[in-house]
Amino acid sequence: MIILNETIIIEPAIEADWLIWMRNEYIPAVMASGYFTEYRMLTVLNSPNEGITYCLQFHTGSLDNYYSYQQAHAVAIKNDHLKQFENRFVLFETIMELVDDI
Repeated sequence: MIILNETIIIEPAIEADWLIWMRNEYIPAVMASGYFTEYRMLTVLNSPNEGITYCLQFHTGSLDNYYSYQQAHAVAIKNDHLKQFENRFVLFETIMELVDDI
C-alpha cells in the first residue's frame, strides 16, 4: 500500500473554517479522483512548529495510481486549497509505503 501523506501547518485563526473546507471540498475532491481507496485525517499533538499541524493520509494500491493522480488532478486541487487559504498554511507531502500490516 502506498500512502500520500500531506502535512499541513495552519494558523490557529483559520482552523474551524479550514476543517470545514477540508471535509467538504478538499478531501471529497481527492477521493473523487478515483485513485485512493481511503483516507485519514490526523492532528499532530507534539509538533515543534508554530500553528496547528494536521496530516492527511490518502491510501492507494500502487505508485502508478499516485503518479496518475499527480498528473491528472493534484495541481487543480492544490490550487483550490491555495486560493482558499493563501499565505495561511504550509504544506509538504511525503510518499510512504506500508512495510508491515500487523
